[in-house]
Amino acid sequence: MKTHTRHTRRWPASVAVIAVLILQLLVPTQVNALPRWLMPTLGLLLLIPLIWMNPFHLRRDEPWLRWVALVLVAVLVAVNAYYLAGMIFFLNHGDANQGAVLVKSALLIWVTNVVAFAVWLWEIDRGGPFARAPEHEREAERADLLFPQMTVDLDGWKGWLPGFTDYLYVSFTNATAFSPTDTMPLTARTKTLMGIESAIALLTVAVIAARAINVL
Repeated sequence: MKTHTRHTRRWPASVAVIAVLILQLLVPTQVNALPRWLMPTLGLLLLIPLIWMNPFHLRRDEPWLRWVALVLVAVLVAVNAYYLAGMIFFLNHGDANQGAVLVKSALLIWVTNVVAFAVWLWEIDRGGPFARAPEHEREAERADLLFPQMTVDLDGWKGWLPGFTDYLYVSFTNATAFSPTDTMPLTARTKTLMGIESAIALLTVAVIAARAINVL
């Protein structure tokens, strides 16, 4: 019986996306002119075929599934940027005393930013999770990210492959430090994605800082 290793698990990415879609229902109406149900509904429609084909582990490799996944994260990032624009507009034209709205919006935007780019990196690195898994037939592309485990010769790390948690950590540290930490981007597309994520995170924090300074 074939055993499934951590890098072939589908469910951590699915759970992370579902959590983010639920958070969209909490986005304050002051920064979101769209119906609250629109983003969760659209996200679930894109997520359903991914879960249906590979509910827990990556077993069925279909090229169109990867495109659905990429469209899903692109929609998440685009809508999140829309929320950020709405938050900036609210800061300039809304009630300056409604700090709770800004803090709540910023937290939701920041969390969505981290998860969306984690899934994006997970889907593109070396051609995607199917290409990275040695038990699958798809040929892996060149590495997009250089994890420290790939550069050391230590017992227990030979043949190591990243799982979704590793990409989530890369995304988290990139959104926190506004730059790579232990894992370096190698390709132009990865540098572009991580740059966009850092910019969204920096703007989100800057808006809150600007509001705090305004209050003082």
